[in-house]
Amino acid sequence: MDATLIAVAALWGAAAGPLLPRAAYRFAVEPEEPWRDACPAGHTLTGPARGWLGSTRCAACAAPVPSLTGGAAPEAPAPARQGRYAPAVVAPVVTVLACVALAAATGARPEAVVWLLLTPVAVLLAVIDRRVHRLPDTLTLPLAGAAAVLLGGAALLPGTGGSWTSALLGGVALGGFYVLLFLINPNGMGFGDVKLALGLGVALGWYGWAVLFAGGFAGFLLGALYGTGLVLLRRAGRRTGIPFGPFMIAGALVGLLFGGLAA
Repeated sequence: MDATLIAVAALWGAAAGPLLPRAAYRFAVEPEEPWRDACPAGHTLTGPARGWLGSTRCAACAAPVPSLTGGAAPEAPAPARQGRYAPAVVAPVVTVLACVALAAATGARPEAVVWLLLTPVAVLLAVIDRRVHRLPDTLTLPLAGAAAVLLGGAALLPGTGGSWTSALLGGVALGGFYVLLFLINPNGMGFGDVKLALGLGVALGWYGWAVLFAGGFAGFLLGALYGTGLVLLRRAGRRTGIPFGPFMIAGALVGLLFGGLAA
């Protein structure tokens, strides 16, 4: 186990993770709505990359409210979390843990860099789907393209643990399987899941068909366990829709960990 690589992965996750909550807040809208550009109170989000990067604390909301006499109102002290408009802990923590796990399993092989680069986008997609049952094309399609291109570059370097050809075939296979599921039951499978499957299939296919099957099956298993738990707790019915993207991504993580350790 390369301690330096794991430390670098942790630092990368710690740097990229805090950038996800604001992006998730902006992306988490219904399909017919534009991306959010303001906090819930209507204050425009500012910062680098046209406001896409930054914290989830609105400075304008947290500012003291002036009184009629021109001074700050002293009778209503601001609570500690005033101005926070989106959760800002879970996504960064998950990003760090996923990066560390992938680095530990993959070791110092070229594809480890690819997994670290793709992890923040995958976590972002999981958060968005969890909130609004939506996987934006703006993220799913670039994820698939980036996975294919980056793994193509990794395949040119010595010491790789997989195959670029099998990665591309994996994307076609898993994407095609999800297309079939969508055609069979459009109400039970969103087309965003189909597009996400392309990128996940490329990543899982890198390590071969066994890992592709394991990662794909793990996603279905995790989703089924979650849905069954909701039904048993009477928090959902058998026809209640659940966001499947997070389970697809979690299953892919399981498959990549298995593939990295076995390569």
